[in-house]
Amino acid sequence: MVMEYRRLGQQELEAFIELRIRQLREEGATEDLDLRPALLDYYMRHMKDGTFVSWLALDKGRIVGTSGMSFVEKPPYFGCPTGRMGLLSSMFTDPDYRRRGIAKELLRRVVEEARAYGCGTVQITASDMGVKLYGAFGFVHNGNFMQYKL
Repeated sequence: MVMEYRRLGQQELEAFIELRIRQLREEGATEDLDLRPALLDYYMRHMKDGTFVSWLALDKGRIVGTSGMSFVEKPPYFGCPTGRMGLLSSMFTDPDYRRRGIAKELLRRVVEEARAYGCGTVQITASDMGVKLYGAFGFVHNGNFMQYKL
């Protein structure tokens, strides 16, 4: 099996969004609203301004793995003197293609994108399934991460 890897383009956006929704459902999301319009708006705007990139894994033209990296900036701090951060998302591999190194390769590619953008750190809220992948890659837990829902 020869996997093709390429950056997400507008032509794959609809399929990418469907996989993102599938990922959220697999992780336990149960909300009934249609996220497609909001996701399309987000990806179109941020792909255009360069603050979102994604690498895809394709098998014979079909997307079987996705990744995503959003770039944000906050005031510099000692752990990230550039203030630029990558927020990793959309890491998903079709269940029939798991355990073949696809997620690891996608992760490597989006982390390189963050490095090229000048990010000093990459963060993710990992699913239970992803913790092993990210730990093996070198991610470490930040026990102080908290969230306030508005």
